[in-house]
Amino acid sequence: MKENIILEKSYRFAVEATVLCKKLKDKKEFHLASQLMRSATSIGANVNEASAAQSKREFIAKMSIASKEAREANYWLHVISESGLLNIDYKEYLYASEEIIKIITAILKTAQTK
Repeated sequence: MKENIILEKSYRFAVEATVLCKKLKDKKEFHLASQLMRSATSIGANVNEASAAQSKREFIAKMSIASKEAREANYWLHVISESGLLNIDYKEYLYASEEIIKIITAILKTAQTK
């Protein structure tokens, strides 16, 4: 079976974001945790749906949603990082979200030019 990089990376990102959201909830930062959780887990869900798309149009629509959600998750990570709420290093989270954005952008560009 061929490996699907974006499915794997978006899944791993959702798992890591879930752990981070737990830490935020422990600090009573429910709104930030909710925003990050929703956007971070939505990326992989939409990528997964795109992989089962029945048309090119549906594929592009689902991947476009995944792209928007990845950008939103990246935004919330920056807000959380800059706020200093948690005493942790956010580099890996930010790198992962930026890498996902780049991969999805490349996938969309390829799909839209074919």
